[in-house]
Amino acid sequence: MLARRFLGCIFILTVLAVIGAFAFYQFGATWLVKQATPQGSFQAPRPADGPDYADAANWLAKPGAGTNLAEWRPDQADGTPVPPPIGRPRDAATFFIHPTTYLERDRWNAALLPDPTSEGRSQTFVRSQASAFNEVTEVWAPRYRQAAFGAFLLKSADATQALDLAYRDVLAAFDVFLAAQPAGRPLILAGHSQGALHLSRLLADRRDALKGRVVAAYVVGWPLSATADLPLMGRTACAAPAETGCILSWQSFAEPANPALVMDSWVGTRATNGVVRQRRDMVCVNPLTGTSGGAAPPSANLGTLQPSADYSTATSARGQVGARCEDGLLLVSGVLPSVGGFVLPGNNYHPFDYALFWGSIRADAARRLVAFRAPR
Repeated sequence: MLARRFLGCIFILTVLAVIGAFAFYQFGATWLVKQATPQGSFQAPRPADGPDYADAANWLAKPGAGTNLAEWRPDQADGTPVPPPIGRPRDAATFFIHPTTYLERDRWNAALLPDPTSEGRSQTFVRSQASAFNEVTEVWAPRYRQAAFGAFLLKSADATQALDLAYRDVLAAFDVFLAAQPAGRPLILAGHSQGALHLSRLLADRRDALKGRVVAAYVVGWPLSATADLPLMGRTACAAPAETGCILSWQSFAEPANPALVMDSWVGTRATNGVVRQRRDMVCVNPLTGTSGGAAPPSANLGTLQPSADYSTATSARGQVGARCEDGLLLVSGVLPSVGGFVLPGNNYHPFDYALFWGSIRADAARRLVAFRAPR
């Protein structure tokens, strides 16, 4: 079931995507590097081996291509279904990039159709994250040759090439997605962890093609600098709940928060424009308020995904989790989901960046789309 898979795999997945991504080995975890580093050297595949995104089989979610995983909806806590998507046919589209799901070390990049376990994890993320956008948009989510866990633990040529290969797939999928959209159709872009990293590059590389098209971009679970990263995209952090064309980004922590594993390896790095990333410049947009630096009580939350006692089902419960932006982090409070040992060190709720705010992200996207369509 969704909730079982969602809770059962995400802890491991996020260790790879966050702690690994920010050089956990620097903090004494040499054993982790040894155990997770892919065997051998990166081997560049033949160009002909790249995915053909004209083939529906290379998408986890694509309108009109059989079962669309992103159409999933939870029940509400009172037992009634979340209302189905409205306004069909939907005249906007979302491009969603899932996080890392490949935990093996036999290669630097997963196959396009990885082992069944990794494939199941990818499907889980599309259901539980990309589904937040299905009320007002069609959702597209590509398979891609994602970088393996070990690529996030090393600063090496092999790791760089693995991430670059994954990004080339994402970019190729995006170009197919964009070509399929009617001129002027509103677009939402979203990703999480490795997916958010690739999305941050895509927003810069396709800056001109996206001009005037973006309702909002949800670059979640990957830190962004307002002075180093956002200028490359030609965008700013969302400052108002109905602003369009802006970036939403957050990293969820409960208190007392200890983000050292992330911050110590991010602060001081340079973006491609040479600007140094500083803690004071880290973007935090509260998904409950839709504003930079915002704060909201649990009553403002329109739906947190909650597992049942036996993890057999998932429901969306209102009014459970509040949040406020402080020092670049999104600090959560209230009745947090009972998730056992799935919270990361430092009270890091990164595995649940979308799940904690699923209903409010859904409403945020709808509100910004209305604003985007309004006469200007």
